[in-house]
Amino acid sequence: MRNLSPTLRGVLILVVIAAAVTAAGAEQGVFWLLYALRILFIVAMVWFVYSLWRSRRGEIAMWSRRARGVFYGAALVALGNLIASFALTYPGTGLDRLVFFAVFGLAGFAMWRVWKDEHTYGY
Repeated sequence: MRNLSPTLRGVLILVVIAAAVTAAGAEQGVFWLLYALRILFIVAMVWFVYSLWRSRRGEIAMWSRRARGVFYGAALVALGNLIASFALTYPGTGLDRLVFFAVFGLAGFAMWRVWKDEHTYGY
C-alpha cells in the first residue's frame, strides 16, 4: 500500500466508500448529508459576502443613490436566484442550470460595473 501513488490510493478509498454505501443501502442517508452540506455551503457564502459588505459599507454609502440601488438590486437578484434554485429546481434540468448561471453572471457583471464606475478617478 505504501508504493501506491497518492492519486490511486485516493481513488481506491472512494471506491471502497461507494461500495460500502451501496451495500448498506444508505443512499438516502448520503442524500440528506449532501443536502445539509449544501445548506452549510450557502450559509458560508452568505456570511462571507456579509463580512465583505460590512468592511466596505462606509465606502458604498458615499456612492450615488443610483449606483447603490443597482449594486444592492443586483445583490438581491443573485440572492433570490440562489434561493429559488435551491428551493424550486433541485436537481433541475440543463436549461435551469444555464439560466441559473446566466442570472448570476449578469448580476455579478452589474455589481462589478457599478464598482468600476465608482472607482474611476479623473476620467
